[in-house]
Amino acid sequence: MSKRETYESRTEELLVPIAEKYGVEIYDIEYVKEGSDWYLRAYIDKPEGVNIIDCENVSRALSDALDAEDYIPDAYILEVSSPGLGRTLKKDRHLEKSLGKDVEIKTYKPIDGSKEFAGILKAFDADTVTIEQEGAERVFLRKEMALIRLAFDF
Repeated sequence: MSKRETYESRTEELLVPIAEKYGVEIYDIEYVKEGSDWYLRAYIDKPEGVNIIDCENVSRALSDALDAEDYIPDAYILEVSSPGLGRTLKKDRHLEKSLGKDVEIKTYKPIDGSKEFAGILKAFDADTVTIEQEGAERVFLRKEMALIRLAFDF
């Protein structure tokens, strides 16, 4: 397991009881470097959506737990937030919750002249994602997808 994966996994373990206490679910954890700074991001959610108080409560409790455990030697910035409306669907549990919803897919390389596709998420498995576009199903290999996220219109 890489350093990033280890930090994300340990942080998720710390976050489970905190999320239960505050009535939120863990959407995702990521440890990433942007520029010269490291960020530890926890994305939380609940059916009616999270608010600033949810984020503040979870952030304070998680910060205290991280300070107590102190397993990340690098300086980092802790962020706790909602995954947002156009949330990225990284894990199978995200895809499962999004079946029947509008999604956008971006591919690494053009397929039929395009790298961007939109449709209704119909199915997925370990290797593929299927969307419906204008009544026809289209299957994408997961390894060819740079991104899949919920689509939203304003």
